[in-house]
Amino acid sequence: MTTIAYITDVEGQWPKVEDFAQDNALVSLAGETLTVQNGARLVFGGDAIDRGPNGRKVMRALLDVKRRQPDQVVLLAGNRDINKLRLWRELQGHFFDPVPDDLQGADAATVLRWIFKYTMGAGQGFVHRQAELAAEGEDASDLAVPQSFLDDVRPGGLLAEYLRACTLAHREGATLFVHGGVTHESLGHVPGLARIDDPDAWAAALNAWYAGNMALYYDRAVKDPQHAGWNELIAYQAPVKLSRRNQASVVYGRTADDQGNPHLPDDQTMKRLTTAKIHRLIVGHTPSGDAPSILRAPDFELVFADNSYSPLEHGNRLIVTDDAIDVRARARLFEGKEVDVAFALKHADRQTLIGLRDEKSGHLVKGKSADGRYLLQRFGEQYRLEQLAEGLDALQKRPLAPPT
Repeated sequence: MTTIAYITDVEGQWPKVEDFAQDNALVSLAGETLTVQNGARLVFGGDAIDRGPNGRKVMRALLDVKRRQPDQVVLLAGNRDINKLRLWRELQGHFFDPVPDDLQGADAATVLRWIFKYTMGAGQGFVHRQAELAAEGEDASDLAVPQSFLDDVRPGGLLAEYLRACTLAHREGATLFVHGGVTHESLGHVPGLARIDDPDAWAAALNAWYAGNMALYYDRAVKDPQHAGWNELIAYQAPVKLSRRNQASVVYGRTADDQGNPHLPDDQTMKRLTTAKIHRLIVGHTPSGDAPSILRAPDFELVFADNSYSPLEHGNRLIVTDDAIDVRARARLFEGKEVDVAFALKHADRQTLIGLRDEKSGHLVKGKSADGRYLLQRFGEQYRLEQLAEGLDALQKRPLAPPT
């Protein structure tokens, strides 16, 4: 049985990689070199870049370990990674979506700042890359920043090579990994193909479709910047217009309400997965507090592990086997106190309260603190995060049920 070390949504923040590797028996870090121990596998859940000043450093480390230990490393492509392919065309004046008239003919730095702020959700992307270039002793001028992104997405460039090493879905025993989510609309859907009922055949076809799009990008990008043949991939990883999600996509789909409170997939989707002996789904993409959030039905569990935009953005450590998951993290409670999160949850445990939700208050029982209390969480208006810790006696008084 392969044991998996999982981390996701680092988003250019190198300290998350350091936190993840510290005291990790499966993955070690020496300088900027990651090493996966024999018999283990590293799964990175996507979104390597955008919200911190170490995006290229993160990509180099992940691509390096993938090349050195290809069978022990799985890299999933996130939307923040894939959407940068747009820059090859857009920084040369061929925009994916309509732009303001005054952007036509503007210098590349102005165009890039606008793209980051208004179409990629990365308002600080420009200054983060500028800081990274300066730290590496390279030209960090306004002209150099867009050129560095062009160099990265050029076939043979760092990001283009990183994305070629990625995939969209990975199954390991009873666990399926994707970046965003699996929904009724996305399960079985591959752009341009008839629906595929078998989840394994679907995942294989989806990965082949992704690889084909990357090959098309490599074949046509430099030859013809006006060529938009890979726009299908760009559309797949992006939200549907005037919305915050794309439920037909495993990259940008999500099972969460408008405030970010996660819920399980619909019953039919869970049944299709469990019939294929997939009993666990692990995703990133949707911020879920400081520590991973676990949701459970009688024979299925869903794990959200993206801790971006949380009070404490650090490298959660999630260790996965068919039989159990082990979580190590840190959380800041609503009153400001910080607690260590440390627990192991067996898949066969049907008595645990972890993974249930208070039907009255909406709090999800997402895990346990190191002192034995249960960690509860909910999002309110404007994504306001509330995290609590309660003892068993108090928790048992709540009306708990599976979080559908």
